Amino acid sequence: MTTAPGTVLVVEDEPSIADVLAIALRFHGFEVMVAGTVREALTLAGRTRPDVALLDVILPDGDGRALGRELRARRADLAIVFLTARDSPAEIVGALSYGDDYITKPFDIDVVVARVGAVLRRTRADDVLPQRPPLRYGDLELDETTYSVHRAGRTVELTPTEYALLRFLVRNGGQVVPKEQLLRHVWQYEHTPPESTVVETYISYLRRKLAALGPPLITTRRGVGYGLA
Repeated sequence: MTTAPGTVLVVEDEPSIADVLAIALRFHGFEVMVAGTVREALTLAGRTRPDVALLDVILPDGDGRALGRELRARRADLAIVFLTARDSPAEIVGALSYGDDYITKPFDIDVVVARVGAVLRRTRADDVLPQRPPLRYGDLELDETTYSVHRAGRTVELTPTEYALLRFLVRNGGQVVPKEQLLRHVWQYEHTPPESTVVETYISYLRRKLAALGPPLITTRRGVGYGLA
């Protein structure tokens, strides 16, 4: 029997869009649950354990970003992808504050399926690997079994994508990693979207969280990429 690549909770109040998403995801082997409201989504998420939530930002009984925060608070390992018709930098940064990726409407259904798969691959990257010793860089320690991060002995709370980004920088410690390489290895993008600011956004999140516990750690080589001091 073939195992489904993952379970997706689709939260979309437009039935035609929800149907298209569900049909495409099921065609590619995903198990799919569909909700049209925040209340329905919370009920479904409470009864089952989806691997990723695909959330419309504007819902009839609430804000999809607030829903994303609630779902992430219930389960820290849940991957979250937002669907939004708003593409301003402020909206995108707001969505990425609580999730792992965002997709703007109107969207290409193949892109949605690919991005959902990419999020799952990076959040599950080490699920089948045996226990390994922690990764260390300076006063940073990353536990690849529990996905926890400590700096100077204090816990750093990271989302799955923030963890994946920091881990890749640590594994390449002392080197400048080009933005295109980060997009390929962390976000699984085969082709770099020319307008993408996702790397810059997540670098700023990491900088803020790490700087709260010590001196600046992430460096920028303008026009090239990022590394660790």
